[in-house]
Amino acid sequence: MNMNPTLTIYSDYKSPYAFLAKDLNYALAEEFRGLQLEWLPHTLDIPSYLGSARVDDAGNVIEENRDAHQWRKVRYAYMDCRRYARLRGLTLLAPRKIWDSSIANIGMLYAKEYGPDVFRHYHDITFERFFRRALDIDSEGVVADVLREAGADPTGFPDFLRGPGRERHDRIRDESLKLGVFGVPTYVLDGEIFWGREHLDLIRLRLGTRMARAGAGS
Repeated sequence: MNMNPTLTIYSDYKSPYAFLAKDLNYALAEEFRGLQLEWLPHTLDIPSYLGSARVDDAGNVIEENRDAHQWRKVRYAYMDCRRYARLRGLTLLAPRKIWDSSIANIGMLYAKEYGPDVFRHYHDITFERFFRRALDIDSEGVVADVLREAGADPTGFPDFLRGPGRERHDRIRDESLKLGVFGVPTYVLDGEIFWGREHLDLIRLRLGTRMARAGAGS
């Protein structure tokens, strides 16, 4: 049995749940030396199931296509996420609109080509600034600036965004939907799907059992 398993993580920069899971995922990799984290983008189509809305700086709704039930779900989700964010000293502000996160997610794929250190720096900057309302994840120029700050050469990003990056992003999303991914963070270990950071304890148990068996057989 392979002693260096891969944990695939589907993520999206506009998801507060994915943001709260980020550092917990890093910690899991530190706990299990040899565990490979394969981060992949899964751009959520939020309007298709939660509607859409825009609010002004004071929090007043200025545009909406969302019913009362959808509003209750959205408001509860952010209230719940802020509870956990406060416990960890994180800033988590609800976005004022539904963002097209595909550009930032393609930036994730671009950053990965520069190695794990650049990827992690890009990943951290993008998540943390977005949830402080300090980063426009649907701006090509802003994403390119973050790539530069993270240590990547952004000169090739425009062509990547419109060509192979977009193609890979769309292919990954199509494949993930066929696999059964419907939200983020979603984890895949040995072909088994786990949705949500609350399953990290179960994943930890599976990894421990797997590595123990691999060690016994070596």
